[in-house]
Amino acid sequence: MLGSNIDWTTVAEAAGDTLLMLVASLAITVILGLPLGVALYATGRGRILENGIVHAVLSFTVNVLRSVPFIILLIVMLPLTVLLVGTSLGVAGAIPPLVVGAAPFYARLVETALREVERGMIEATQAMGGTTWQIVRRVLLPEALPGLIAGATVTAIALVGYTAMAGVVGAGGLGDLAIRFGYQRFQTDVMVVTVVLLLVIVQILQVLGDRWVAKVSHR
Repeated sequence: MLGSNIDWTTVAEAAGDTLLMLVASLAITVILGLPLGVALYATGRGRILENGIVHAVLSFTVNVLRSVPFIILLIVMLPLTVLLVGTSLGVAGAIPPLVVGAAPFYARLVETALREVERGMIEATQAMGGTTWQIVRRVLLPEALPGLIAGATVTAIALVGYTAMAGVVGAGGLGDLAIRFGYQRFQTDVMVVTVVLLLVIVQILQVLGDRWVAKVSHR
C-alpha cells in the first residue's frame, strides 16, 4: 500500500536535520564568502585595492574549489572534517564540506553583484576622502544589497541539493533518508515524500529571497 512505508517521525527528524545543515552552513558560507567576494572585487583591475597577484591567487583558489564536484569534495574532505569537528557523520560532519563547496560559489556571486555598483558613486566617495573601508561599508555593500541577497538565495538553494548529496556519506537529513529507504530498500513512497519536501524547501527559500530583494530594492 502506498504510504505504508512512511514513518512520519523519521521524516520529521530528517527534515529537521536538513534545515539545521542548511541554516548552519548558509550562515558560515555568507560569513566567509562575503569578505572573499569583496576581496575578489577590490583587488581586480582598476578597482580600489588593485593587486594582480592577490587577485590571481584568490581567483584561482575559488575556481579550483568550484570545479570539484560536491560528491567528490565530500569524500576528499573526510579526514579534514574529522579533524575539524571530530566526526564525518551526521549534521556536524556535513557542515565543513557544505561550506567549502558553497563559499567560493557565493563569493563569485558577491563579486558579480559589486561590479553592478556605479563607478561614479565610488569615485565620489574617494573624492571626499573616503577610506577603502568606508567605500565598502557605505557604498558597495548597501548599493549591492539586492544582488547580495539574491546571491544568498541562489546559494541556499544550491545547499539544499548539497545536503541531499551529503546523505551518501551518512550526513543525515532527507538525502540520507531517500538513499537508505527510498533507493536501497526500494520504498518509492519514501523517495517521493523526500523529493516533495526538498521541493517545498526550495520553493520557500525562493519566495522569501524574492520578497527580501523586492523590499530592499524599494527602500
